[in-house]
Amino acid sequence: MAETSTPVPRRVLVGDAARPSAWLFDLDGVLTDTATLHDRAWKAIFDRFLASLDPPGRPFDPIEDYERYVDGKPHNDGVRDFLASRGIVLPEGTGDRRGPGPTVTGIAATKNARYLELLASEGAAVFPDAAALLGAVRDAGRRCAVVTASENLGAVLRAAGLEGAFDAQVDGLVAKRHRLQGKPAPDTYLFGAALLGAAPKDAVVVEDAPAGAAAGRAGGFGLVVGVARRASEEELRSAGADVVVRDLTTLLGPAGGGQ
Repeated sequence: MAETSTPVPRRVLVGDAARPSAWLFDLDGVLTDTATLHDRAWKAIFDRFLASLDPPGRPFDPIEDYERYVDGKPHNDGVRDFLASRGIVLPEGTGDRRGPGPTVTGIAATKNARYLELLASEGAAVFPDAAALLGAVRDAGRRCAVVTASENLGAVLRAAGLEGAFDAQVDGLVAKRHRLQGKPAPDTYLFGAALLGAAPKDAVVVEDAPAGAAAGRAGGFGLVVGVARRASEEELRSAGADVVVRDLTTLLGPAGGGQ
């Protein structure tokens, strides 16, 4: 069985009779191997902007900067938080890239356009361990939701062959429509749980980003599972993950370190 850094409580193991009533999954980096596409798109856009400064700014770090400032967040929040880390403040703007200068929404829109180009050319692979866990949870009759800050959820699910796999979907467009705050606020996960008819205490959040783990903790969810694909165990646990695994199939075993 795959190594897990922290014991998996018996109440979360899929095969256990006391398993949770609902599962809420993040998308990029948990279900689909698309975080690297986001990473590359952010780096291309941020580096172009930073190179235009006088003097030029230090390039975007695709690991540290991505995980700390943009991963799991709505695009505008990611732009704002990364630039603030460099002491840069830009006007919010309207997303019109023809304006007199760079804006938060303009940079976010340019990044999203680049991401969609990469998605169209390279597709979206599903992590095998995520596919196994999702299948087992659905076979067990549990309701599932996908909760993401992305406004491209439909395109990613189509590219990954995951259309129809979820009982509820919450993305950046839904968040805007219902005025939900993005992660690390718990709003989108709480909204997803409500769509599933599940109380947060009876549901599991599965996240790979510290911002998402913090959202699960803030929402009072019964268990927050961190999957350490890019962020470290320490980062995920510090942010709010109760359990950290390196392979989601760890959650399938009847023992597997359960307690």
